[in-house]
Amino acid sequence: MGLMQSVAQRIQAKYMKPSVVELKSGDTVRVHQKIVEGGKERIQIFEGLVIRVSRRSSMTQSFTVRRIASGVGVEKTYLIHSPNVLKIEIVRRSKVRRNYLSYMRARTGKSARLAGVDFDRQSVNAANEVVAEEEEKITHEHAEEHDEIAEQAKEQEEVAEAEKAAEQPQTEAEKLEAQPLERAEAKGPAVPQNKES
Repeated sequence: MGLMQSVAQRIQAKYMKPSVVELKSGDTVRVHQKIVEGGKERIQIFEGLVIRVSRRSSMTQSFTVRRIASGVGVEKTYLIHSPNVLKIEIVRRSKVRRNYLSYMRARTGKSARLAGVDFDRQSVNAANEVVAEEEEKITHEHAEEHDEIAEQAKEQEEVAEAEKAAEQPQTEAEKLEAQPLERAEAKGPAVPQNKES
């Protein structure tokens, strides 16, 4: 049992991020998530209240963020060690006495406000800024490379279409010129028709 557990721990340690922000329920966070659509990558920012943090100090540590968008409550759950979660910024800290803030789902407007707590925003968010900036640079480089490849492919297609368009009118013109000759050859030599009987 001990050997198996140590193997599992080594595998988990390999995939865990070296430094992550220490999240708590009641924090208002801004999550930068990498989204891949087709061949393009973009970064989506989701800002809201952390209503739950589970499995702390584990590779499968997750947190749930809730926000109201156009009058509808939207909740997203993220794995903190996921490579798609590039950066987590803590915008505000609030005083709460529970880990799971399920009562926030029933509240809207003024009743959904939480008492704020002072905290050192720079030192709390400095944990993963360097890693996140490097990952964002790589993402932007990949996106630029993809755009360049797409532009080159488009230019090649346009050149090929232009060449085809330049060839087609010549062949059509040649066909039109050849048609009267083909008809004349098919009929044979012109024979005068006399209607004398």
